[in-house]
Amino acid sequence: MRLFTTAIAFALTATAAQAEECKLTPKEVVNQFMDEFYMQKKVRSSFEKWVDPGYIQHNPFAATGRDAAIAFLEPFVANNPTQKTKIHRVIADGNIVVVHSHGWNETGDAAAKRGFAVIDIFRVEGCKVMEHWDVLSPVPETAANTNTMF
Repeated sequence: MRLFTTAIAFALTATAAQAEECKLTPKEVVNQFMDEFYMQKKVRSSFEKWVDPGYIQHNPFAATGRDAAIAFLEPFVANNPTQKTKIHRVIADGNIVVVHSHGWNETGDAAAKRGFAVIDIFRVEGCKVMEHWDVLSPVPETAANTNTMF
């Protein structure tokens, strides 16, 4: 019984120590992840730094798992060097963070330039992005040159 109690105490101490290690808030973690991923286009390094190996990629077009997510996203980012993204707001509630951003292509046809809106939802634990969901939708043509989304 004593060994079992010691193991539980050790596990709790390790968890508390890990939490103390993390001086960043979930919002700060996600801001850094978003900057590396969207702005700097560093898919692999941002996933390896911020996303734990047990990560579940929640994307209907990609297989599950961190490596599968990287393999899916790397060519997309590499093939879109003119794609720009601007984060409009970040809302953090506990360990859940929602990021609303707009993206657009600087070259291409009118539909590509029109842009898209992205809602990213993250679950952050211990300075790591544990889960990530995203919803991407085109900006309506009538709103192409405004800051308003309908």
